[in-house]
Amino acid sequence: MENRANANNTKNIAKIALEDGTVMKGEAFGHETTATGEIVFSTGMTGYVEGLTDPSFKGQILMSTYPLQGNYGVSDEWYQSGKIQVEGYIVREVCKDLPMHAPQKNLDEFLKEFKIPGISGIDTRDLTIKIREKGAMKCAITTEEVDDSELIAQAKNQLSIVDMDLVPQVSTKEIVSYGENSPQKVAIIDCGVKKNILEGFLKRDIDVVLFPYDTDYQTILDYDVNGLMVSCGPGNPERVTETIDTLQKIANRLPIFGICMGQQVIAKSFGAKIYKMRFGHRGANQPVKDLETGKVFITSQNHGFCIDANSFEDTPLKLTQINLNDNTPEGFSHEELPLHCIQYHPEAGPGPNDTDFRFDEFKEMMKNY
Repeated sequence: MENRANANNTKNIAKIALEDGTVMKGEAFGHETTATGEIVFSTGMTGYVEGLTDPSFKGQILMSTYPLQGNYGVSDEWYQSGKIQVEGYIVREVCKDLPMHAPQKNLDEFLKEFKIPGISGIDTRDLTIKIREKGAMKCAITTEEVDDSELIAQAKNQLSIVDMDLVPQVSTKEIVSYGENSPQKVAIIDCGVKKNILEGFLKRDIDVVLFPYDTDYQTILDYDVNGLMVSCGPGNPERVTETIDTLQKIANRLPIFGICMGQQVIAKSFGAKIYKMRFGHRGANQPVKDLETGKVFITSQNHGFCIDANSFEDTPLKLTQINLNDNTPEGFSHEELPLHCIQYHPEAGPGPNDTDFRFDEFKEMMKNY
């Protein structure tokens, strides 16, 4: 079979350093630079393009647990946003040579296009175990010549993701409309929306109006929408105070749906508490149990913060779903209002489609309100 070989076969050394002083060396690919972020791991045999372009990974250095990445190339049809959002990428092995029928570019070219560093040849199993034991840590990655001690210092001295304002970096800067004058129209507060979420509504003949994260409630109502969704997004939900304020003023005016960070921000607006998880849930195989029906769904997830289930007691919110791995909240509803939220991603792609019907449920909620 004829191959499209990568033009640069030179093996350059790359390194990562963790805040605990760990330094690991491997082979550089992608852009020649140094970057910092919180190191996290994600499971899944496929989906590296979707993961790299997911705005929820902003501020983080992503590691894939599946050992081979890049083996089916890169197509912009799979992008979940307009660019790569991660700060760096860690893999066990990267495929740089692709068959001629492969899509537009390879993974190395993809990272270079968006100036993102990558490192391969890392023992990702060992690193995953370390993160599971010690939790997600601050990390620095370099494909340049940087002294070990300097790289460790960069890892340690960076701002914690808890204290970073990441949503403003990924949210739309202006109000954008999608659709063709359908009978139903949903407002989405963009904390870091994925393309698949937009398509989840559009393919159901629901127009979408995308609003910046800090849009006031009256502006949203002025667009005469039938419902409101708060999207997923990166970082600490407690820092998205503008969105929380808007929700407190609009919660009794429209049917509301929240996904991932959207769930957390909505819960916060009703007085629930949020905490940072040890290493979070990221991957395509998280089991979720519905407490009302007893059914179990396999879901795709990407979050490092969680709602404190005990804090529901003093709110009008009712826990409806839990994660079977650790019993953390995966869904809730309001005792009286048409409001339902989930922690996982029903728009997963690639990934399990068990929960795609959540979009249909919200469509009916908007129709009947």
